[in-house]
Amino acid sequence: MLTAHPRVLVLDEPTSALDPTASEEVLAAITRLVHDLGVTVVIAEHRLERVAQYCDRVIYLHGDGTVASGPPAEILATSSVAPPVVRLGRVAGWSPLPLSVRDARRAAVDLREELQQLPSTAVPASPAAPKSAEPELSGSPELSGSPELSGKRVTVRYGNIVAVSNADIDLASGQIVALMGRNGSGKSSLLWALQGSGARESGSVRVQGQDPSTLSPSQARALVGLVPQTPTDLLYLATVQAECTQADQDSQQPAGTCAGLLDRILSGIDPHAHPRDLSEGQKLALVLAIQLSASPRVLLLDEPTRGLDYSAKEHLTQLLKELAAAGHAIVVSTHDVEFVASTADRVLVMAEGEILADGPTADVVLASPAFAPQVAKILHPAPFLTVEEVATALGSKP
Repeated sequence: MLTAHPRVLVLDEPTSALDPTASEEVLAAITRLVHDLGVTVVIAEHRLERVAQYCDRVIYLHGDGTVASGPPAEILATSSVAPPVVRLGRVAGWSPLPLSVRDARRAAVDLREELQQLPSTAVPASPAAPKSAEPELSGSPELSGSPELSGKRVTVRYGNIVAVSNADIDLASGQIVALMGRNGSGKSSLLWALQGSGARESGSVRVQGQDPSTLSPSQARALVGLVPQTPTDLLYLATVQAECTQADQDSQQPAGTCAGLLDRILSGIDPHAHPRDLSEGQKLALVLAIQLSASPRVLLLDEPTRGLDYSAKEHLTQLLKELAAAGHAIVVSTHDVEFVASTADRVLVMAEGEILADGPTADVVLASPAFAPQVAKILHPAPFLTVEEVATALGSKP
């Protein structure tokens, strides 16, 4: 692309598939293009926490045909979508609103002091102090009762490449687990191995005493459902209605089961629409409904927030919490640290095919700057992960 020496470069969500570290590297390279070569860059992006600090101008599309354009702090001050750093500034009453963690930390001196003086009942449970900047190696937390899924020494190999090495994982009913790590760390390979379709060189996986890899596809789906990184990989029929009808037949469920689930997950989707014409959030909802129609006890999702705006992610968080409350065990592979902070009960961190850390969300994300959400970085050492936690502690509305 750059060999043609363009004066304007248009990028559509360039960091959506990248881990936080890789995202920073890409955005740093883009910034150099602007500053050193004078290239004009236009970025369409949902994850404003990644790009707002680099922008000279924001163009906000309201959705009703109107457009607002101006300096980032000015536009984000009143917009319905804003990154956590801006939302925290609104709660704290900062002016001007910060766009970067660095500026927010400078503005947060009084707020940190105020939060540290709050009674312990108003403060989230404090995580164990990290011994280093990186998460420590740890075993799976103790689970009460039998796990819904148990993986022991799971190893996945592609030729000479070991994608997953001796991974141990137990999933409890009602738990949402985030699987994090850099690109290529083995997250997707582990998910597919747990689901039963992926290659597994050695190790064991048991869901309610059965190995999904030894079962027929319909039997396996009744144990473990997987929403892949690209939901359209599972959509191959001409209409939404046809997909739901096929899902009911495959799962041997009464007609209308999948359609009913879809309406509960996200109402208003045209049953006659082509699945590939749906928005990213609608595609995700449809594939979720297809997987849930088989009533699996374990649900695996690979990068489900890619392409989703803040509203859609909030809806997904609420949905996953409802599923967990109904007894499902859920694993979400994701690079989205803000989504993890608001959604997950537990975090596993992978690197080079191994599970390096496994523990409560606050313990793990606060032990690693790469996986810490913006609020945690701004208010450290106070143990807050989200704007909602801060607003609740202060008795205000986020």
